[in-house]
Amino acid sequence: MPDPGPLGSSPPEQRPTPRTTVPDAPAPVIPHPPAPPIASGFLAALHPPVTIPGPPPPPTPATPVRHPPETTAADSALKEISHHGIARQGILRGPTGPGTTSLPLSARDRPPLPEPASATPAPPAAGRAVPGLYHHPVPEPDPARVEEVSRRIKRWAEDEVQLYPEEWEGQFDGFSVGRYMVACHPDAPTADHLMLAARLMVAENAVDDCYCEDHGGSPVGLGGRLLLAHTALDHVHTTAEYASAWKESLLSDAPRRAYRSAMDHFVRAATPSQADRYRHDMARLHLGYLAEAAWAQTGHVPQVWEYLAMRQFNNFRPCPTITDTVGGYELPADLQARPDMQRVIALAGNATTIVNDLYSYTKELDSPGLHLNLPVVIAEHEQLSERDAYLKAVEVHNDLQHAFEAAAADLATTCPLPPVLRFLRGVAAWVDGNHDWHRTNTYRYTLPDFW
Repeated sequence: MPDPGPLGSSPPEQRPTPRTTVPDAPAPVIPHPPAPPIASGFLAALHPPVTIPGPPPPPTPATPVRHPPETTAADSALKEISHHGIARQGILRGPTGPGTTSLPLSARDRPPLPEPASATPAPPAAGRAVPGLYHHPVPEPDPARVEEVSRRIKRWAEDEVQLYPEEWEGQFDGFSVGRYMVACHPDAPTADHLMLAARLMVAENAVDDCYCEDHGGSPVGLGGRLLLAHTALDHVHTTAEYASAWKESLLSDAPRRAYRSAMDHFVRAATPSQADRYRHDMARLHLGYLAEAAWAQTGHVPQVWEYLAMRQFNNFRPCPTITDTVGGYELPADLQARPDMQRVIALAGNATTIVNDLYSYTKELDSPGLHLNLPVVIAEHEQLSERDAYLKAVEVHNDLQHAFEAAAADLATTCPLPPVLRFLRGVAAWVDGNHDWHRTNTYRYTLPDFW
């Protein structure tokens, strides 16, 4: 996984004494409010103007919408969503499939919104964006929701999976999980839905830190550790004689405890196809970990194209691809598997991963040994200074981000189904929220002095 770590884990022999476990209840079946109004034009819809969110207006009765002749199919579908809203599709056991997405909801079906923390909107968080980086601002995440998710994810980490020893508590707090999830999933109907993503994010980073990098990680023997951890996501089906030993192994260290618990919560809320999609994306992630580990063991500095190929696997992809589960609906498997949808998802993961390379560059330079990232690889193989290599990496990100937006707009035109359009909006929101978290997390990141 790209480095949003460390989260930390205690070695098995120093495992903290378990506290009273208070697991979060399964997410309740709560109708999802309609999506916010969407501007005409798909790129405008992907990135609406930033405003401070307020209570939703009363539902507008469905009325026919007349479009001028030049309006595209994507624009028409987006306007339909704007007028009718989007009902949940099958997450938390609702109906699924094309045709069920645009069912209108009455006002009495909507969950109440939390009371604002104060009458005065919170000012934008501090943090400087990488100069020249193409990105979109996001609304300041709802502080009440951020606080709720932060409280619940810390309770889960401490009490349910014993993720870290007491001395690493500050690092966990500095990760700002609550802000990250609320910024990336603005359409999540409840904190329960946000917790699905929060647990998985924290678990992924625990594996990265404890198996690969900061807290005892090593490329030596990584394949065996990752395979056994992956069985917490994709269960072993074996004989009764050996099944008990496997089950016990899932509690043997913090990464496996976190994977097991996070996935158990996720599968109770997701459809079978969504759970399998996540398993597949995590296998991709683990393959990327192994490629990077192999290069570290042999001292190989990959060519730029090789590095970018590795980053298409060792990247954030598992996070935005669950945006429909977190949003309380389903992108059907046949639509998710379309080659043009797969291109959109891949580009989104690639762009967000280069964002991580850029913001974590200074932090990684200060760590022991050679830490591969895009500026380092460009400097090595294109004979550029550190500054020029970094600026070239900014250009690579911008090209990927523009390609993502173009691919999403093309797909919205060729397949303007409501679940497709909503999923594309969700992935774009995740891309923007991921950048905002990196920009504002000054506890973790500082920019190089290249400007």
